[in-house]
This record gives sequence, C-alpha cells and structure tokens, in this order.
Amino acid sequence: MTRTMELKEDASNGISNVTVVSVGPASVEPTLRKALAIGADDAIRVDGESNDAHYVAAQLAAVAGSGDFGIILCGIESSDYNGSAVGGMLSEILNVPSVSAISGLTMNGGEVTITRDIDGGKEEVSVPTPFVGVVQKGIAKEPRIAAMRGIMMARKKPLQVAPAVNAETLTEYQEFAMPEPKAPCKMVDADNVKELVQLLQNEAKVL
Repeated sequence: MTRTMELKEDASNGISNVTVVSVGPASVEPTLRKALAIGADDAIRVDGESNDAHYVAAQLAAVAGSGDFGIILCGIESSDYNGSAVGGMLSEILNVPSVSAISGLTMNGGEVTITRDIDGGKEEVSVPTPFVGVVQKGIAKEPRIAAMRGIMMARKKPLQVAPAVNAETLTEYQEFAMPEPKAPCKMVDADNVKELVQLLQNEAKVL
C-alpha cells in the first residue's frame, strides 16, 4: 500500500484510483479499512474462503474483469496459508503479463520499470500495462501508518461486499498437525569429558 500511494501521489504517473481487494470473511474488513485509512479510494471484500490459491485467483479475476485496471499488485504470500501462487494464477486467468519477486517499482508516464531480487543480485525489467505484479518486502522503505484524519475519512469510503463466483477448488486440506516437540537440551561442562562420552553413546547414539 505504501508504494502504491507514493506512485499515485506523483501526478505524472496518471493513477486515478486505488482499489484494495481481499477474499475472506467479515474478519478481514478491519484490514481493508486500514488500507482505506492509508489512502486507498475504495475496497472490495469478496465473501468467500481463502484457503485455495486457484479459488482466490478466480475471485480476484472476477473483480478485475468487471473494471478497467492498469496494475494489480499482490503480496508474495499470505501469513496464514503461505501459498505464493495467487499472483501467477491471476495473471494466467486474466491473460496479462506477470512479474514476481518485485522489490522496486517506478513509473515514467505509461512505462513501468521493475527491480527484481534474483539469486546473486538484482534484475531490472520493463513491462507494459496491464500486468500483475507480485511484490515482496522492501518495495517500500518505510510502511505508512494511518493518521487520525485518514482513519476518520476511511469510515466514509465505500467498502463493497461482493458475492463469490463459482470457481473450482484445486487443493483440499487433509490434516493439520503440530510439529514434533524438540528433545530437551542438556548442558555439559567442558571439563566433564566422561559424562559427555556417556551421553553421546547412550542417548545420542553417535558413538
């Protein structure tokens, strides 16, 4: 959101509207309100589940297909499902270019220049609009915090709740399990060689 608002505030970029979209239950609305408080013009919550990447991408595509967009920015992954797949699927459904691992984005009129983090360095590419970009940490130097005025204005901005469209769910969660508990750690004094050898033989089974 921070980088998006910086781009919009530069009039030469020609960004007239910023819409934030999320797929999920009513509990995601406070997050959408925060985005409105930072400066987004309007928000849409698609009333559907968010545990399948293809389903989420289809919902976002339905929203994007109903309007005129230039750039769609997605996070690299959600904090709950960590799928890292929605952005690529969304671009495929919309039939527009996709750029991933974005750590920098600048605009010069209608030209978009993107910096990507790659193994061992950085890569700079240009991309035409419309496109889908998958951004990661570092695209904005410092996140914006909503001011009180922005919070008050956000209450008056539109937050639309849209019904989910029919879309196929391609993954099914079978089971969730907690990680195995770690074995207790034993501290042995460096001078106590005999005890250390016994532990390595009888417990660690490495001797």
